[in-house]
Amino acid sequence: MIYACGLRISEAVALPVSAIDSKRMLLRVIGKRNKERALPLAEPTLAMLRAVWKIHRNGKWLFANRNGTSHLPRSTARVAFNGARTAGGFNDRFTPHTLRHSFATRLLEKGLDIHVVQILLGHASLRSTEIYTHLSEPLRCDLRQLLGDCFADLF
Repeated sequence: MIYACGLRISEAVALPVSAIDSKRMLLRVIGKRNKERALPLAEPTLAMLRAVWKIHRNGKWLFANRNGTSHLPRSTARVAFNGARTAGGFNDRFTPHTLRHSFATRLLEKGLDIHVVQILLGHASLRSTEIYTHLSEPLRCDLRQLLGDCFADLF
């Protein structure tokens, strides 16, 4: 969820079932400072959410705690993430926020306008989104090609 929708870990664990609007294919997220944003929901993500829900069938929470009385605590999600990270052979610099960062970077690599990425991430300021505009390898390749095309006749 964090990678597929660019969520913060706190946003992901606190998603109520009512956050999903499957008719309009939207996910309503409550972010920092209780600001709500509606994110487009891709079909594979909706299918995954339905599969997860079928495991516990909690009426209120998408990711319920063990006894179903509340949402999954952030600390529990972090422990699960850390276990998966270790099993995958990643170091501890790979965090849940890395997934959010990767979501934003991937969209920018695909050419999505930074203002749209800002909205999807729920950033109040464009400056917060600009940290995701670093030069990744795909962007470097595109830039090399662009520079080569622009200056082919220079020398």
